Amino acid sequence: MKVGVIGLGSMGMGAALNLVKHGHEVHGCELREAARAELAQAGGHAVTRAADLPAGLEALIVFVVNAAQANDVLFGPEGCAAGLPKGAVVLCCTTVAPDAARALEARLAEAGLLLLDAPVSGGAVGARGGSMTVMASGAPEAFAVAEPVLAAIASKVWRLGDAAGIGSTVKMVNQLLAGVHIATAAEALALGIRAGADPQALFDVISSSAGSSWMWQNRVPHILAGDDTPLSAVNIFVKDLGIVLDQARGLTFPLPMASAAHQLFLAAAAAGQGGRDDAFVIRVWQMLAGIKLPGE
Repeated sequence: MKVGVIGLGSMGMGAALNLVKHGHEVHGCELREAARAELAQAGGHAVTRAADLPAGLEALIVFVVNAAQANDVLFGPEGCAAGLPKGAVVLCCTTVAPDAARALEARLAEAGLLLLDAPVSGGAVGARGGSMTVMASGAPEAFAVAEPVLAAIASKVWRLGDAAGIGSTVKMVNQLLAGVHIATAAEALALGIRAGADPQALFDVISSSAGSSWMWQNRVPHILAGDDTPLSAVNIFVKDLGIVLDQARGLTFPLPMASAAHQLFLAAAAAGQGGRDDAFVIRVWQMLAGIKLPGE
């Protein structure tokens, strides 16, 4: 299958490499030369502009930052939607608001194209391992065309409905929980450090106790290693929790926990940490309480 992947970051690169492994003809789009070179070395092809993707793509996966970028790479001055053949499917794996997914589906349908509203979970490790979870909704025809792509990049595909928006709704709830769990894990670790607990011992004990969470076990090791390389950045949760809160306002639905977590990620971004690993939202507490983090 001839497949395009726009955005060769931690998630998009993993998807592209697994598509190559499964024998697909893969064409990536990415500004960073190192990422293009990595895909080419694995047997794929890469360009810098979406408009330069080749004709005849049967499927296109979009892994960009937000809805504005998704619309730009498809319909902007250097977009690629006009070059896609009728009946091709676009898998929007970007976290966007449900209304944005529905609008994208309608615009693609006008061009004779299909959309799978297909946000993902699993992180960089899941992407590289081909074991992402896909929360997908879209027309049955979109699922049918996308099936070989989904088989290559995911270990679990949830079919959540026949129209765009439902997949993004479920991902929105996931991001509410993920953001709150990361912020709470950072808060708990910071409290333990301030109170004099050994950070590694604290991590080990909580990991085998009722207070543990997937995010505790996944993110706290980044802090213990002193490694703020962004596998998922603080700014991602500034955006994603912003989507959650915007949608909740429209539903007149209070979200006190998500609101507090969003303020913490905003504080970290305001302090210059927006591009760092999201676990380093803990630097908010470091600044407030003067604690010393492991590795510093």
